[in-house]
Amino acid sequence: MRLKFNLNYLKLRDKLLLMYLLSVFIPIVVTNVVFYNVTTANIRSQKMRDADMALNNLKNDLRVTIDQGVGLSYSLYADSIFNKTIARRFSSQMDYVEVYNTYLRGVLTDLNIHGGVSWYQVYTDNPTVLSSGYIDRLTDAVRISDWYTHSNFYSVPYPTLIYSDGKLSLIQRLNNYHTGGIEQLVKIDLNMNLIRQKFLNSAFDGKVYFVDPECRIQFANDPWGEGSGEIAKFEDVALPKNSLLFEASYTGINYLEGWTLHGVMDEESVLNEVRKSRSFVIWLACINFVLPSLIIAAMSRSLHVRLVRILKHMKKVKSQDFQTIPNEEARDEIGQLTIEFNRMTETINSLINEVYLADIQKKDLELKQQQAQLHALHSQINPHFLFNTMESIRMRSLIKGEEETARIIHNMAKMFRRSISWSRNDVTVQEELELIRNFLEIQKYRFGDKLEYSIEAEPAALEQRIPKMVFLPFVENASIHGVESIPGQGVIRLSITLREDQLIFSIEDNGIGMSPAKLEELREYLEQEAGMGERIGMKNAYSRLKLCYQDRFDFAIHTWEGRGTQIEIALLIDEAEEI
Repeated sequence: MRLKFNLNYLKLRDKLLLMYLLSVFIPIVVTNVVFYNVTTANIRSQKMRDADMALNNLKNDLRVTIDQGVGLSYSLYADSIFNKTIARRFSSQMDYVEVYNTYLRGVLTDLNIHGGVSWYQVYTDNPTVLSSGYIDRLTDAVRISDWYTHSNFYSVPYPTLIYSDGKLSLIQRLNNYHTGGIEQLVKIDLNMNLIRQKFLNSAFDGKVYFVDPECRIQFANDPWGEGSGEIAKFEDVALPKNSLLFEASYTGINYLEGWTLHGVMDEESVLNEVRKSRSFVIWLACINFVLPSLIIAAMSRSLHVRLVRILKHMKKVKSQDFQTIPNEEARDEIGQLTIEFNRMTETINSLINEVYLADIQKKDLELKQQQAQLHALHSQINPHFLFNTMESIRMRSLIKGEEETARIIHNMAKMFRRSISWSRNDVTVQEELELIRNFLEIQKYRFGDKLEYSIEAEPAALEQRIPKMVFLPFVENASIHGVESIPGQGVIRLSITLREDQLIFSIEDNGIGMSPAKLEELREYLEQEAGMGERIGMKNAYSRLKLCYQDRFDFAIHTWEGRGTQIEIALLIDEAEEI
């Protein structure tokens, strides 16, 4: 069995609690959780955008610094006179010194060195060149150095960025022109203090790693990341559990191809501002809980206590204890209900003491009068039918003497016996139909072949109980007033059916019928509360139907003047009351 939820089954206190949960508690919790999550997501998204922008700014600043060294390397690489001069075979040291003083010194000194370059050195294995100033011999010691070894891995016409001995350097081979087999290159050391300052002053709130194409960390603002000895790889760095990773790669720049800036940021630092505001959110939520809770509790108590008091006094009224509720200053609906309850209890108490007993006596008298009237109606029916039956037998006997008289008298005796032997005021439909058949047989004895009748009843309708002799008067009226006055054969059709919760009685004849004026007169006569008049049978039956069923039955008359009459009665089978 499915149970349907109904708010009317809940107590008022439970309704208020449910209203508080659905209208205050849950909305506040959901609102604060959604607000906190949305704020966290927005701050996290903004922090990530800021971090990504800061990393890209550092990437651009670093490129500007490196580009200063690249510009210097390209100026030497593209200077054909300089390249041919340092590749020249000098006849003597004096010859080189003269060329150095007249040309090389000025070229190297006049180079535009920006703040991004700390030092540069030109190396050559020309044996006729002396080490002096910005020019040095490419000796075996230089060839085994770390920076030179790494530069040999790259054979490209543009500068190579290498990290060695704690410095970032650009190595540019000066092979743009034919050197006669002499190896010469320039090594440009970048300003590490400036680069370190850019890393430290970066707006990126985390660790930044400058990683070469082999994924080795060549520089970082994290001391662990700066390799001394064996250079660490980025994938070997122990990152925090909830790390946010950022990446800014150099693409489309040949001398920086493969170099990448990796940013690592702890998510807790990203959400630090949200964590700081958590206590504020909690305090705000508590205020949102406490204040409505106190207000609802006060209102709930104002309603619940007074309603319980009214209910307690109403239960006393059930036990005929008519105590009034003490007056209180209240103008709301419960206060008005209290006032009306006191007024009602006082009125009920007064009515019980003054009117109730007298009213009971009056009702008892009216009930006895109705029962007396009902018995009187019953007593009027039996002589009436007995007279008609005997008159029919008398008339038939006067016309011709036959043995059929015995059978008719037998039917009459059965009718009379049933009318006086029923101990109850209600009978089954089957018993009523047996009485009707007896009556119609008597009428057929009277009219002979002039009268034909048929009775049809559904089996399920035969066991329904109805008031005694409530259908017979209408059959009598159809046979005497309807069929008797026509010259031809008279036909009476009677049917009893069940339609949903109604028992339908229908009788139809082909008699003389009635005019509309006569029909209206008959209807007014049936509705009158006064005496029985001429049509005592129908009036009797209609009055008993009204007494037994009140307004719970339908009565309809359809008549056609010169063609017959149809009467239909519909009784509620579950609503019938015993007379």
